[in-house]
Amino acid sequence: MSLLTQQLPFLFFAFVASITPGPTNILILTNSQRYGTRATLPAVVGACLASSAIVLMCGVGPGEALRHAPWLARLMALAGALWLTWMSWQLFRAPAVSLSGEASKPFSAGAAAALQLINPKTWMMAMAVVTVFAPHNSRVLTTLSFQALGFLVISLLCLAAWAWLGSGVHQVFRSPASLVRFQRLMALWLLACAWMGFFN
Repeated sequence: MSLLTQQLPFLFFAFVASITPGPTNILILTNSQRYGTRATLPAVVGACLASSAIVLMCGVGPGEALRHAPWLARLMALAGALWLTWMSWQLFRAPAVSLSGEASKPFSAGAAAALQLINPKTWMMAMAVVTVFAPHNSRVLTTLSFQALGFLVISLLCLAAWAWLGSGVHQVFRSPASLVRFQRLMALWLLACAWMGFFN
């Protein structure tokens, strides 16, 4: 049986984990809505590289510390939820920005990568990889590298889809008032995702 065939369940899991709404997806969507798809692509790449690195790290060893120190995982989840709460407040009170107008500063690749370090969804996904899909054969490093690369490709496609979706928001919500309502809805969704991740 080939490595690709063996890893199909993991690849389906990676797709579901990447495409379903979470803090990163919502921030990518709203960033694209405010600044455009092209300006959002560095954040997409930064978030995906960091997530795949966390998958690899959890598999090769340091992530095991989180399994044996639940208090550390809980502390990281709390820090992430608090930071995302602050970000949701910033988004909630932000004015509508036209893509044809002056933009202030889009979500950067570094900020998107840093978000993954405290994003409960990312760590829960990575720990699921370790506990459910971890290789138990002689090709551990090869399999983990394949999983990290597979997750990178799938998450890039999924987050790019969210960025493309965000850029189309201006075609649906044409007035500043409707854009503000959309942004506030996304802010509340981000807040809900942050604390659902913490309490799960």
